[in-house]
Amino acid sequence: MTDVRHLEQTIEAGRILPVVVLHAASAADGLADALLAGGLRSVEVTFRTDAAADAIRAMARREELLVGAGTVTRVEQVDQAVEAGARFVVSPGFSARVVERCKTLGVPIFPGIATGTEIQMALDAGLTTVKFFPAEQLGGAAMVKALSAPYANVRFIPTGGVTTANLAGYLGLKSVLAVGGTWMVAPDLLAAQDWAEVTARTAAALKEAAAC
Repeated sequence: MTDVRHLEQTIEAGRILPVVVLHAASAADGLADALLAGGLRSVEVTFRTDAAADAIRAMARREELLVGAGTVTRVEQVDQAVEAGARFVVSPGFSARVVERCKTLGVPIFPGIATGTEIQMALDAGLTTVKFFPAEQLGGAAMVKALSAPYANVRFIPTGGVTTANLAGYLGLKSVLAVGGTWMVAPDLLAAQDWAEVTARTAAALKEAAAC
C-alpha cells in the first residue's frame, strides 16, 4: 500500500503536476527524461488515449519519477493503471465505484470535485485531497478559497485553465497542494518530441511556482 502522505509531499514539493496526453507510448521515455531534467518528480498520464497504460508502464520504470494515471473514469481503468505501475489515480469527477476500487487496491485517488456536495462525498469516503476541475471555468482561485473556508482540512489540486498568468493566485492558497497544468507538456511539444522545450518550460514553471 502506498504511503499517501509521502506521495502528497512529493507532489507538493514541485507544486505543479503536469497533465500529459500521450498518443504514442514510444514518446514516454523521452518525456520522462525531459521532465526529470527540468526538475519535476511527478506526472499524471491521462487515460485519454490507447497509449496510456503502456506510457505509464514505461515512465514508471524510473524510480525517481512518481507516475500517476489521470482521467480515470471506470473501474477497469484503475486495474490497468495499477498493473502498469501507476502510484496514484486522478479522476475528473467523483465515482464511488472508482474510489472503492482504488481503496481496495491500496492506491491513492484524487477525485474530481466541483461543489461542496462532492467534497462531502470525498470526505465520507475517507479522502481529504481532491482535484478541483475545471478550475478556471468554476471560478478559479476565488472559488477554491471559498470552498476552503468550510472544509479547512481539505487539500485541492486545481486543474483546468491554469497557466503562468494565474498560477500565483492558486499557489498563494494554503489549501492548494499543487496545480495541474499542461503548458510545459503542450500537445504540439509532445507531437514534435521537443524535449528541450519541455525541459525549459518545466524548469521555468518550477522557478515561478517556488516564488509564489
